[in-house]
Amino acid sequence: MNSHQIKAVIEGLLFVAGEEGLDEKQMMEVLQIDRKTLKFYISEMKELYSSESRGIQITEIAGAYQLTTKPEHAPYFKRLVQAPSSTTLSQAALETLAIIAYKQPVSRVDIEDIRGVKSERPIRTLTAKSLIKEVGRAEGTGRAILYGTTKEFLEQFGLRSTEELPPLPVPDSAEDSEEEVDLFLSKFQEQMEDHENDDHQ
Repeated sequence: MNSHQIKAVIEGLLFVAGEEGLDEKQMMEVLQIDRKTLKFYISEMKELYSSESRGIQITEIAGAYQLTTKPEHAPYFKRLVQAPSSTTLSQAALETLAIIAYKQPVSRVDIEDIRGVKSERPIRTLTAKSLIKEVGRAEGTGRAILYGTTKEFLEQFGLRSTEELPPLPVPDSAEDSEEEVDLFLSKFQEQMEDHENDDHQ
């Protein structure tokens, strides 16, 4: 691959990795290049993204490279989140929020194992709405981000603490795990709807 292709692949890799990011070792293995070469391309890309005409940048957080938005554009993202059309949570976001509420601290991989689908977009939505936040990093390879709920989450659903969430039944066996997930999602949604109805009365 030529330099333009390599930088395009790096951009794609970071996009796919999302909030988890990729460390140097992972990127070197995938691209089959050494650390010096990788740093050269990352440096070039950082300079390219520094232009006022670009809305993203490459940042290094906890040893991993990520594609992130620029701080100076934050007021516009806040305006989007506060727009009337974005106040209602989608089913995907609701499911993700319920899992985090009951299983916290929990990683994106664990969330996706429960939901059975990719959950990066719902996590971004919930983070933007300040309903969830990063609460730490998992042990082991990759140091995955762990998510938990926020004070705003408690206020949104009229809770004093997560202990007031509807209790979950304990499954008798592994075969009941899918039913357990369905139950706690439905209970969580009922509580959310009840709180919203109280607000409108």
